[in-house]
Amino acid sequence: MAERNAIGIDLGGTNIKGVLIDEKGTISERMELPTKESDEGEGEPWKQTVREMVDELRYRSSENISAVGLAAPGIADESNRSIACMPGRLQGLEYFYWDDFLALEEIPVKVLNDAQAALIAESSFGAAKGFRHVVMLTLGTGVGGGILINGELYQGHFQRAGHLGHICLNEKGYRGITGMPGTLEEAIGNASLERRSNGKYLSTDILLNDAQNGDLFASWLWLDSVRNLALGIGSLINAFAPELVILGGGITRAGEDLIKPLERFLDDVEWRPAGVKTPVRQARFQNDAGAIGAAGFALSFLKQKPE
Repeated sequence: MAERNAIGIDLGGTNIKGVLIDEKGTISERMELPTKESDEGEGEPWKQTVREMVDELRYRSSENISAVGLAAPGIADESNRSIACMPGRLQGLEYFYWDDFLALEEIPVKVLNDAQAALIAESSFGAAKGFRHVVMLTLGTGVGGGILINGELYQGHFQRAGHLGHICLNEKGYRGITGMPGTLEEAIGNASLERRSNGKYLSTDILLNDAQNGDLFASWLWLDSVRNLALGIGSLINAFAPELVILGGGITRAGEDLIKPLERFLDDVEWRPAGVKTPVRQARFQNDAGAIGAAGFALSFLKQKPE
């Protein structure tokens, strides 16, 4: 049986990333272009950018393309053909059917949430390969996530499962975009940092740098954020009993400054019946995670199909 190849596209608010991968997850081609949300007289130019990227990656491929996957912010529809809900960003994305637009004849096009795509990248080719029950958190501007149950992505009713950043840690806290107060996203996401620091910090990188240099306020705020992350992870472990928790996203660039205090806080709050500890690992993929996962997701639909 000939090896199948797939194109993966990650449609972000700043950049659009594309990869060409095989069934082992090996990247043979990659592209990245800026996302243009609107130009005068051009409508939604990012749609055309996606089409041009897919066409270029097909041209570069030495083999026929078997599938195309597209990761984007928001909630996918039940058929994984479009994003059903994404208010306030990328106008024109909701219920836009990419298979019709790309017109790739017999090549299927599958769409999913970008954080769920990052989980697929890790479970198919990365740090979670070989595990059947996995929870992933993506720590960046906000906090996203994904859930793997019995080796399959769990999307749930209305495909909205995995929005793990919106679990509640503090009923009296600030209300996030879902209306939930005191969320995990509010506790550690970059978007809330200015509010949490009383206007002192806009970037977690700068906060961490000050903490490393001995600033007491920065140290307290960073460790408070990491402890809240531990509370969130511990709660998710109680709910889903995963074999593994994966952390991705820009905040994980903190490396050991994140992992060491997180492990210490988990020692304090994680329930470990019979001494069983749930390992926490950093994601293997970073910038290409969404695109790789989108391609892997599209390939997964071909498993039961004949060549």
